[in-house]
Amino acid sequence: MAGLIPQDFIDDLIARADIVEVIGRRLQLKKAGREFKACCPFHDEKTPSFTVSPGKGFYHCFGCGAHGTAIGFLMEYDHMSFVEAIENLASLMGVDVPRDESDRPARRYDELFSLMTSVEQHWQGCLRDNTVAVEYLQRRGIDGATAKRFGIGYAPDSWSDVLDKFGKTPQAAERLLATGLVIRKDNGKHYDRFRDRIMFPIRNTRGRTIGFGGRALGDGEPKYLNSPETVLFHKGRELYGLYEARQALRQIERLVVVEGYMDVVALARHGIDFSIATLGTATTADHLNVLFRLTENVIFSFDGDRAGKAAAWRALENALPQVREGRQIRFVFLPDGHDPDSFVNEHGADAFMTALDNGVALSDFLIGELASQVDMTTVDGKARLAELAKPMIHKIPQGVYRELLIDSLADKVGLTGARLEKMLGQAAAASGESGARRSPADRRRRGMIGAGRPSVVRRAITLLLNHPAAADKLDIEKLAGLNRPGVDLLRDLIETVQQEPNITMAGLLERWRHNDAGRHLGKLAANEVPHEEDFDAAAELEACVEQLALAGRRERIDFLIEKQKLSSLSDDEKSELRQLH
Repeated sequence: MAGLIPQDFIDDLIARADIVEVIGRRLQLKKAGREFKACCPFHDEKTPSFTVSPGKGFYHCFGCGAHGTAIGFLMEYDHMSFVEAIENLASLMGVDVPRDESDRPARRYDELFSLMTSVEQHWQGCLRDNTVAVEYLQRRGIDGATAKRFGIGYAPDSWSDVLDKFGKTPQAAERLLATGLVIRKDNGKHYDRFRDRIMFPIRNTRGRTIGFGGRALGDGEPKYLNSPETVLFHKGRELYGLYEARQALRQIERLVVVEGYMDVVALARHGIDFSIATLGTATTADHLNVLFRLTENVIFSFDGDRAGKAAAWRALENALPQVREGRQIRFVFLPDGHDPDSFVNEHGADAFMTALDNGVALSDFLIGELASQVDMTTVDGKARLAELAKPMIHKIPQGVYRELLIDSLADKVGLTGARLEKMLGQAAAASGESGARRSPADRRRRGMIGAGRPSVVRRAITLLLNHPAAADKLDIEKLAGLNRPGVDLLRDLIETVQQEPNITMAGLLERWRHNDAGRHLGKLAANEVPHEEDFDAAAELEACVEQLALAGRRERIDFLIEKQKLSSLSDDEKSELRQLH
C-alpha cells in the first residue's frame, strides 16, 4: 500500500505497546523490581545486564549499550525493516496500519515493485516463446507447474530487450537502473543486465519481487548472476524460496539451506517444500535470524567437495551466536559430484530425506573438523584442539548447549568439563572479554555511563525523557541564544512535547532514531530518576532551565564586560548590560 505511516499513529502505537510482551516472546525475562532482566541477546554475557522497563517502554543493556523501543527491538533482534516492525507490532495489538496517500517517496517504491512485476511477467512470456529455454528446463526436470509456481522466465539474448520495452523515457530508464535491471555505460547510455538466461524471481516475505537470479543457458560467465544491491534488494538478508515455502506449508517444522536456485526448485518439484537458498553469499546472521523465527530446526546441505566443506564451515561460524537449547543445526554433505538438484533427480526424494535425517550435528561437525587439523594421538595435538575451539565456544551464548559442548570437547582432549570451562573462562578474562560484564557501578566509575555529576543539560534531558509531561509549561524562550552543547537538542525535545502532550519516552526516542543525538538519548533514558508521588519533575525541570538561563546571562555579561574594556560597546549593548545586571 502506498503512503507513509502517519507519525501520530506511530506515537500512539509505541505508547500502547507492551514492550515486556514483545521482548518476552523472544527472550526469557525475569522480574527485577519495576523492571525485567535477561542476558543480552546482542552480546555474550553470563550475568544479566539487559533490562526492560515497562514504564519507560524501553530496553537497555548496561553491558554493550544496546537500547531502544519495542519497534527498535524488532528491528535489531528480528532484523525487520522499520515498516515491518510497525506492521508486526500493529498486528500483535490487533490494529490496522493507516497510510498517508499523499506520500510521493512511498509511491516511488510502489512504482519500482510494479516495474519488477511487469518485467517478471514479460520474461515468463519470453520463456513460453523460446523452445531452447523450455527444453533446457525440461532436461533439468522442471515441469510447467513448478516453473509457474516459482515464476521462472527467460531473458532474451539481447542488449536492450528490457530497456526498449520498459525504459523508453529518461525517468523509466532511471527506474530500471534503480532496480538493477540495466547497467549504465561510461557514456551515460544503458544496456540490459540479464541476457540469454533462465530468470528466477527473488521474492520478499510478502511475495513481492525484489530482485532476480539468472542462470546462463550456455557456457556464459558467470554461470549465475544476481541482481545487485538496490533499494529493494539486500542479498545478505534475503533467502530464495522462503516465500514459496511459507505458501506451501502451514507449519514449517524444518528448513534446509542449499546453495542454488536450481536446488530449491528441484527439491520442490519432488515435494520437498522446505528448502531455501542464500543468494551468492555465505549464510549471514540476518539469514539465521529469519530462519529461527520460523523453525527451531535448520539443516545446511552442501556439496561434499572442498568448496562445500568451506561453505559449511562459514555457515557454522555465523550460526554459533544463534545456538542455544531447543535449536538444532545440522549439516548434510552429499556424495562428491552431487548437489541437491542432481542428487534428488537421480536418487529421489526419499533418499534426500534420509540424508537430512542422518545429518551431522553442529557440535560433532565443529569438534570433528577441528580435530582433523591436529594429531589427536599426542598431548600437543589435544592441547591445540582446545586452543582452536576457544574462540568458537566464546561465540556461543551461555546456556545448557554451551555447557554440553564444553563437556564433549573436554572428553575429546582428556579433561573434565569443569577444568576446561575454567581454562576457557581464564582466557576470556585475559583477553578482556569480561569488560562487558562489569557492574553498572564499575562502569560508572570508568566513565562508560557518565562519570561524575551530570551537566545541567544532561539532567534536564534525562528528566524530560522520563517525565515528558513535565515540559508542558516550560518557557522555551529562556534558552534562546544559549550557546552550550546539548541545548539545541533540549529545545527540540521541549518543542516536541509541547506540540504533542501525550508523547511518551519511547515516542521521543523513535523520533530521534535516525538522528546522531538518538544514541545519546538512549544512554540518558537508561538513567534512573525519582518516580515517587512527592517528586515534582516539572519543578526540577524548570529549575534546570532557570539554571541554564542564568548561566547564559552570566556568559553574556562576561562577554559584554570584556568588550566594554575595549571601549567597543554600542548603545544597545550598553543598555543590554544594564538590564542584565
